[in-house]
Amino acid sequence: MKVLVGSFTTESNAKAPYKTLIQNYDLATGEALIDVMEIREAFAGKKVEIIPGVYANANAASVVDKKTFLLIESMLLNSVWEHLHEIDGIYLHLHGASWVEEIGSGDHHIIQEIRRLVGPYLPIAVSCDPHGNLTKTYVESLQILRSYRESPHTDAMETRRQVAEMLCDLIQQRQTIHAVYRKLPLILGGEQSVSADEPVRSINRYMDELEQDPRIRSVSWHVGYLRHDCPEAGCGIVVVPQKQEDQAYAETLADQLAEYVWNKRHEFHYTGLTAEPEEALTMALNFEGKPFVITDSGDNTTSGATGWNTFVLRQFLAVKDLKKTVLFASLCDPQAFKQLAAADLEETVTLALGTGYDELSAPVSLTCKPLARAPIPISHGEVTIGTRGEGILAHVENTTLDILVADQTARVTNESLFAAFGIDWKDYDITVLKQGYIFPDFKQGAQGYVMSLTDGATPQDTRHIPFKLIQRPMYPIDEI
Repeated sequence: MKVLVGSFTTESNAKAPYKTLIQNYDLATGEALIDVMEIREAFAGKKVEIIPGVYANANAASVVDKKTFLLIESMLLNSVWEHLHEIDGIYLHLHGASWVEEIGSGDHHIIQEIRRLVGPYLPIAVSCDPHGNLTKTYVESLQILRSYRESPHTDAMETRRQVAEMLCDLIQQRQTIHAVYRKLPLILGGEQSVSADEPVRSINRYMDELEQDPRIRSVSWHVGYLRHDCPEAGCGIVVVPQKQEDQAYAETLADQLAEYVWNKRHEFHYTGLTAEPEEALTMALNFEGKPFVITDSGDNTTSGATGWNTFVLRQFLAVKDLKKTVLFASLCDPQAFKQLAAADLEETVTLALGTGYDELSAPVSLTCKPLARAPIPISHGEVTIGTRGEGILAHVENTTLDILVADQTARVTNESLFAAFGIDWKDYDITVLKQGYIFPDFKQGAQGYVMSLTDGATPQDTRHIPFKLIQRPMYPIDEI
């Protein structure tokens, strides 16, 4: 049995003021692809020969440059064409929230073009992020599609291996099936659908129960992605039947799950505490004990924001007689990074921190001392798979503030990053992170935390986002 594997991952925030180019992708082919996708184990016991296509990962980014996308897609399509005579199936990891200039969804385009090559029946299985947008045509082009359950995505690798194993079983059974899709008139942000909270916890439990049915391979609820305005946006349900004779039953179950989620629409809420920026600042300053975490949700780099915004930094600089120690992790400013990098450690540097792209990223004049410099790791859970750029930890003179200044957008999602800079974030009274919902390491380590409802590329209130192209009516923008 031979299976071609590949991955294309881009979470495209249309408000990010740049294009995602080829240099923004981590690329891998051959054995390196198999290693980075961590799927050997899933195929090992199935007597499968893995045929590598292409791995391309830009994580949370912006709208993808058309030439960049077509280059990556052509690498994958060439692999399919080259091995078409021998492959028994295709396994792909596609995020679901890519957006390509002049094309639209890159994920959907890839499947469309692969189907042109292989026809309607060759088994294709896709694992994906629940924060992606689907369509009936896309889903029904696939035999298997399953998303992660957990947000944050602590079950990512487990899900990928499950999908790979399901594909192997399907190839051996030779069943003619396709995934079933239902769209819901419901649009949510990731911060309103954290799996540790209700109603997502109950939805996940219900889906786990449905998957115990021998007539069903998998079920998924897709939260959707709202950072680009498109007709595909909104929640979706996917059900995969076990056998051809179970196809009609899968349709019934999809209706049942869709109704279950829809009836919980009034229960979705922000996870943890949320507050307007001034209130969030006051909460942090008045909190007894440490550490306290503020997440700068409008500049959430895990959802495609730039990490440029200096708004919260300026909030703290305006506090008179600030006694609490504060760590900012991180602020992206390539020019400020260059100035710090040109200095010796502990040397005083006067600089303007802030790109000045807009009012939110307005520069502030600071006198700093660089304390440490290190590459910024890219991690999947506990596993570091590479680095993306560098950071310099700088102390702001005559203040209690330390700032991690990055030369490119950085995603600080686990605490292991700080060891490279010789610090422990829990030693600070307050840590400010460029996140929306707080990630597990920081949630577990914090004594208190709040999501500051800041403005920026990733605003959290769905009702205030000016959608033009989405299906209407759509809850909660419209009362249904």
